[in-house]
Amino acid sequence: MKKIFGFGSRKGESPLGSLTSRQRTGVGVRPETGNRVTLGPGYHIRDKDLGKIHKAASVGNVRKVQRILLLRLNGLNDRDRMNRTALHLACASSHSEVVTLLADQKCQLNLCDSKNRTALIKAVQCQEEECATILLERGADPNIMDIDGNTALHCAVAAQNMDIAAKLLLYKADTEARNKDDLTPLLLPISENKQQMVEILAKRNENVRAVDKMKSNCKLPSDYKEEWRCKRSSQNSNLDLQESPKRELQKTNSRTGNL
Repeated sequence: MKKIFGFGSRKGESPLGSLTSRQRTGVGVRPETGNRVTLGPGYHIRDKDLGKIHKAASVGNVRKVQRILLLRLNGLNDRDRMNRTALHLACASSHSEVVTLLADQKCQLNLCDSKNRTALIKAVQCQEEECATILLERGADPNIMDIDGNTALHCAVAAQNMDIAAKLLLYKADTEARNKDDLTPLLLPISENKQQMVEILAKRNENVRAVDKMKSNCKLPSDYKEEWRCKRSSQNSNLDLQESPKRELQKTNSRTGNL
């Protein structure tokens, strides 16, 4: 379970308990000694690691981000020294206005950081539903796996965030994706005995299977018509092949009779 969040839990405490305690204390940008700040689970950064756009995005300075882009001091998809984009940092620190700006400027939504985590995964890890929604509405892929094989849905499920999990399912998050511990998002709440989350995911699986079954059992009339046409054509070809020798024989007999 340790792999899901990128940080370990205390002995005897599940990752679910670890995350809930973080939620109680709050998640976001916290100034520390020197120039270092912490951005949600797993993001420890220093000023010297950041470009201009990354600094502005990490503190939610929309105007400065706009100015940097206008003057071309940095590009939309530029990375900092730790391989993060401005979008990663904005999502991890709950700056939805910056996320909207970057997404509307057509930044690449599915770029990954050094742990192969997309901005969507970071938004989910940090419980930033608004940021996650912005990304999903603009086409972010919910099924990219991080370095440990976890998708955004794994993270939402482990955090017991039913709102984000439901949103991900709406955008076709895969309930059967297996991480490196061979756990799917459905197996995760089962192992933790989280009944409500199990019901949400199980219902989604049932709906998907029902749709697949309906598609396999029901063909469009045009499909049937085309299938019938092909069979008819094939039968006619076979009849022609069978009758050709008979016609040749009849022609030969006719010639012989004339002689």
